[in-house]
Amino acid sequence: MTSWKLEDAKNRFSEVVRRARSEGPQLVTKHGREAVVILGVEEYRRITQPIDLVDFLATSPLAAALREGELRLTRSPDLGRDVAI
Repeated sequence: MTSWKLEDAKNRFSEVVRRARSEGPQLVTKHGREAVVILGVEEYRRITQPIDLVDFLATSPLAAALREGELRLTRSPDLGRDVAI
């Protein structure tokens, strides 16, 4: 991700926008600290679009590992606990 000082980003805003659309997110710093990220609308929509839980789980890396037998999920039996009365 390209990093821009705030002053440079203001002076070259058209270039920052062009790069955000063609190269990806652009980081803007203020007083040497990360302040904001400028990104193209396509990327913004992709990362903010609501996702259905079923689709999320189906496309999760864990789902692929589970299908390929690389992930084994086990749980110890729950035997409860003693409660003093």
